[in-house]
Amino acid sequence: METKEFHYRAYRPRPFTKEERSKTTILFGGLTWKHERLIQGSLERMGYKSMPLPNIERQDLDIGKEFIDVGACCPTTFTAGNLARTLMTLREREGEEGVKNNYLFVTIGACGPCRFGQYHESYERVLEGLNLTDFRLFLLDLLQMEQSAPGGGLEISMPLTFGLVYSMFYGDLITDMEYAIRPYEVVEGSTDNMVRESVELLYERLKNRPIKGKKIDSLIWHVFTGYFVDALKEVRRLWDEIEVDRLRVKPKVKITGEFWLQTHEGDGNYNIKRWLEKEGAEVIPPPVAVWMDYLINMELFKLEDAKGFVKKYYLKKLAIGTIAGLYKMVYNRLRKALNNIPNPLPDQRKLKELARPYFHYRLTGGEGHMLIGKALYAYLNRQAHMICELSPYGCLPNTMSVGAMAKVLGDYPDLLYAPIEIKGDAEVHAYSRCQMILTEAKRRAKEEFEEVLERTGLTVEDIRNFEEDHPELRRATYKVPHYGYAGTASNYAMHIAKLMGRI
Repeated sequence: METKEFHYRAYRPRPFTKEERSKTTILFGGLTWKHERLIQGSLERMGYKSMPLPNIERQDLDIGKEFIDVGACCPTTFTAGNLARTLMTLREREGEEGVKNNYLFVTIGACGPCRFGQYHESYERVLEGLNLTDFRLFLLDLLQMEQSAPGGGLEISMPLTFGLVYSMFYGDLITDMEYAIRPYEVVEGSTDNMVRESVELLYERLKNRPIKGKKIDSLIWHVFTGYFVDALKEVRRLWDEIEVDRLRVKPKVKITGEFWLQTHEGDGNYNIKRWLEKEGAEVIPPPVAVWMDYLINMELFKLEDAKGFVKKYYLKKLAIGTIAGLYKMVYNRLRKALNNIPNPLPDQRKLKELARPYFHYRLTGGEGHMLIGKALYAYLNRQAHMICELSPYGCLPNTMSVGAMAKVLGDYPDLLYAPIEIKGDAEVHAYSRCQMILTEAKRRAKEEFEEVLERTGLTVEDIRNFEEDHPELRRATYKVPHYGYAGTASNYAMHIAKLMGRI
């Protein structure tokens, strides 16, 4: 009997040359439509044609299961299915050769005790399944500011990297504004309309931004220029037009969890942020920028651990510390342009210390110790009534943090914590589990507001009368200080009391 030997061959994409750049479209995805539209502006400024993958839909889960390991986590299955759906649509429209020659897909890689480091392997299975093995798929390193794909057609240079960083910052800040304002908008739909208008304005600014130098001069310009701040000041003037009613008493829910699930907005996580809003909650979304801040600070923590063995320790610590400081400084400058309505980035050293008794920070992978740290930070600082942690089915890093949270809840029994395991096709179970905790969060928000009214001697009617004389209080961009209460309505009532001289 004749036998054949099969040898594994690692995927190697065909080169992408500079000559092909003008006629080849870069496909990418994995973030919200806002982040992706802004990234598109940054890519186009550098001369690339680009197109985000379509929004994730429920059908992507089923398509993904046809091509990749059935035991893969739902973020892998959804994103692989999304790529497959896109390529099938393009092939139907432009033919097989058109797809292979006119498009390529770019994604980022990482490693750790989860499947994120194997996403590209799943994408390769999709290419094999579609008989598109000549289609080009490039894997880039998340932490390198300068790199290129084989052929030199795709160059990640300093100006492009900084454009992508600002795209991420803009996307995060607009998302923070959106979730802080939509639950209180007087005219339904006004926030969503303003989000679309703001993203298009910022897309144009990114697409037309000046290119100043290539190395250090590029870094200095991007850190200290007022160009990006001025664009957000334009956005703020737009948001001034939205009227809000902050006396709606709502529980505040902080979202944490696996990176893709917590930042995603769509069927991939049962659209749980919108669902929470429909159930009467205010959501605190997780910015992508927190994760990058975590990666930078982890380098600093590792260096400090090895202090006795590192040459030029203080010089290296100064370098990394400076990068971390500049990163946060730029983010805060942008927040200020929006009157500090978006939340600040959490102090990474504080998160590490809060999580230390339960989860050691050197257990990296996924979100590491941050899930514990963020839950405790929000609880102890009265930033949220409830924590909702989103985990993919069978996710090792999240399983570790959920296990550690058992001890946290033993020490802080009042902390409302809803760990939601997401499989992609069991939304009723997820909603039901979340609903149980949300009911208690609603009760606490109401009691908190009543306590503020009793403490200040105010009534809702008193506040309404004061608002009539001070209409600026009902603008979306009016900043309400934090008075130690989790709820927006409670802090607002305290602020009115202070303005009236009651406290």
